[in-house]
Amino acid sequence: MSQLLELHPKTPQLRLVRLAADAVRAGGVIVYPTDSCYALGCALGDKAAMGRIAKIRDTDKDHHFTLVCRDLSEIARYARVENWQYRLLKSCTPGPYTFILEATREVPRRLQNPKRRTIGLRVPDHPVPLLLLEALGEPLMSSTLSLPGDAYPLTDAADIYARLKHQVEIVLDGGNCGLEPTTVVDLAGGAPVIVRQGKGEISRFG
Repeated sequence: MSQLLELHPKTPQLRLVRLAADAVRAGGVIVYPTDSCYALGCALGDKAAMGRIAKIRDTDKDHHFTLVCRDLSEIARYARVENWQYRLLKSCTPGPYTFILEATREVPRRLQNPKRRTIGLRVPDHPVPLLLLEALGEPLMSSTLSLPGDAYPLTDAADIYARLKHQVEIVLDGGNCGLEPTTVVDLAGGAPVIVRQGKGEISRFG
């Protein structure tokens, strides 16, 4: 049975966040707030749960998920990071950015871009996902909550729950977190390339 859990947006209740972490470990799909907009999440490499997210979003099997991490050290486990990339990551995390980097062997092959062997990673600046990641003990596979036919992402957790309660295990209500998705920056080449301009400021990338 699906649950809507109302959290304090700045000091979320650990007991409720642990329920979401348990649901993820059990193969569930959750909705959670971020510093850009609400997102769908599941366990790293859980093929069935990722398929459910793709069905919710009506995307194809090649849809790219983002690996949501607690900090820079966790990013370095799943991506190859050179000194110039590290400096940029350090200046932009946590924050509303998704970075494309070359994946390490820790990342299952099916999660990587099939041609470039890259993966999208990010560290959100929001207490709910950071506490969730701490409780989970590993990154979260994630995708922006953008539903088919909608011009904008949903911002109200009650509305999200009403529409998705038969398709997800838990909706974490962290209040309105906005409409803008992350800024996506490709760092897998020799210099930063802005793939999508979103909430994150791009002037620092020259």
